[in-house]
Amino acid sequence: MDQALINRIVEAALLAANQPLPLAQLYGLFPEDEPPPSGSVERALEELREACADRGVELVEVASGFRFQVKREVHPWVARLWTERKTRYTRATLETLALIAYRQPITRGEIEQVRGVAVSSNIIQALEEREWIRVVGHRDVPGRPALYGTTKAFLDYFGLKSLDELPPLSELKDIGELEPELPLDPDAAPAPATAAAGADAGQAAGGAGDAPANDDDGAAAQDAQAPSTPEESLPEADTAAGPSEPQAEATDDGRSQIHD
Repeated sequence: MDQALINRIVEAALLAANQPLPLAQLYGLFPEDEPPPSGSVERALEELREACADRGVELVEVASGFRFQVKREVHPWVARLWTERKTRYTRATLETLALIAYRQPITRGEIEQVRGVAVSSNIIQALEEREWIRVVGHRDVPGRPALYGTTKAFLDYFGLKSLDELPPLSELKDIGELEPELPLDPDAAPAPATAAAGADAGQAAGGAGDAPANDDDGAAAQDAQAPSTPEESLPEADTAAGPSEPQAEATDDGRSQIHD
């Protein structure tokens, strides 16, 4: 089979797909009676990556496979396509996600020990609903508490191929410095180019554990005694934090900003 044709088939598949495609699935595009030459799909991917050098999109490999995404330098213009309401994440949410990412597997109690405040059930539930974290086991201690870890969806969302690509904790001094490295936004992990998806992603937060939305202001109550008002519902998180708590403003276009 002609290599140029293989290149076009792979390119079309990546543009048409609404999620990253692994190498095995790309090979599966070809019929068994006419398989592509060995290494031809890998060569197609490399040539497509090189062809994007002067274009507004790039071909990247994330945890779930390969995808096209909008380049960082053109993102501010492409972002104007999205008019969805912005979602903000409180510092408590970002620190919870960061702690799970860097210290997984980790229990809820261990997260609480790091920050010295209770962990809101709403935050854990919200991160699970985003499919960014999941229960990966149970600690072999009385009560067998759940152990949390990140998912492939987390890596895909932030444009990471593996956890090894997370920035060293020594490089992260404050959660407010994370934005240039890892935009924390709701649906913004660069999506397929056909949807003009958000720009690149970067690195996960390096802070510590978690607390309810107002825990940063000193209100640390056990979940059983937590206020009845949900503290961390992602779709409405912009009203969850107190006025003095730094927040990460995330957009569905692939960028976020952390501000006071």
